[in-house]
Amino acid sequence: MDCITGLQTARILAAKGVPVIGVVADRRHFCARTRVTLGLVESPTAGEPLIERLERLATRLDGRPAVLLPCSDGAVLAISRWRDRLADAYRFVLPEHDVVEMLMDKVRFAEYATAAGLPIPATRILRTAADARAAAAELTFPAVLKPSVKSDRWFAATKAKALRIADADGLLSAYDRWAPAADVLIAQRWIDGGESSLVSVNLYLDRSCTARVVFVARKLRQWPPDTGTSSLGEEIRDDVVRETAIRMFEDVGFKGLAYLEMKIDSRTGERLIVEPNVGRPTGRSAIAEQGGVELVYSAFLDALGEPLPADIEQRYGGARWIYWRHDLQAAAVQMARGRLTPAAWWRSVRGPKWEAVYDSADPRPFVADVVDTAGKTARAVRRWVTDG
Repeated sequence: MDCITGLQTARILAAKGVPVIGVVADRRHFCARTRVTLGLVESPTAGEPLIERLERLATRLDGRPAVLLPCSDGAVLAISRWRDRLADAYRFVLPEHDVVEMLMDKVRFAEYATAAGLPIPATRILRTAADARAAAAELTFPAVLKPSVKSDRWFAATKAKALRIADADGLLSAYDRWAPAADVLIAQRWIDGGESSLVSVNLYLDRSCTARVVFVARKLRQWPPDTGTSSLGEEIRDDVVRETAIRMFEDVGFKGLAYLEMKIDSRTGERLIVEPNVGRPTGRSAIAEQGGVELVYSAFLDALGEPLPADIEQRYGGARWIYWRHDLQAAAVQMARGRLTPAAWWRSVRGPKWEAVYDSADPRPFVADVVDTAGKTARAVRRWVTDG
């Protein structure tokens, strides 16, 4: 419950009459202000401390199995790694741990994708400064630099998921600066194209590793710009991206919730893989529910061995999703760059959509988000005035 993914997941399940207990590292987080949960359990949300807290929680469940729906990469890795300790008290659907790690580790995934002939941009693995120099000489720029795994060490150094690199000198400087924050870095050619060229697939693969629920959408804006997460998205039809995602996850023997993002190269029209996310819902996955496809509820039912719900086929009705605060920030940047007008922004956000935080029946997370943002803005202004 430290993220909008957890908030949305809790609301989706609660609306189905499922009792929800939230696990939260920071009870003050605005998403933890929701009233749809039965209660909150304070705990680290990654590593063995999470497992220990879940073991203690199991003693309060009266012997009834509870479904675990992790909402962060750290929680997925912990549940997968220590699954044997949780198997008696909890139900969850994940493939073998090696498959989970391979899909979450960008280096291992890049190596697999290359061997399997999957469409990925030109990639270099940076384990040493010599690797960085070779990549600077060989890659076409701009490029993107990412850690192999988004660890606590990385996020302690930067909030960015990835860094855009303008040229060869910039790659060498970035390697020197960010190498201490990651065991291994990965550099890839930047895929040309705007934010609306980012097409994603949310899937649920059942315990036979068959894709049963598939929902395709694209970003319209993201925050931060260039390398951020979606702030506005819409449902689209893209059969190439859809079939690539199904084939990739079925071929590796995946089961559970999965996500694949691809980008359409504006120069060639080729669809190239940006990254997978596995074992959890994603920030924008609730667009599937807005489109009438019960993605999260399918994961819940299948974990219990129950039949999947009736509504699992995408109907391409143009569903949309928005996170208002981030979209206002993203739109402001686009307007400053001359790429968006206020009228065009208003047209893009009109009409029905799934709202990531705002919910008239559960308003406290939205209010807390606004208050927290106002406080951070005021503190930033005071620092700027003081620093003069």
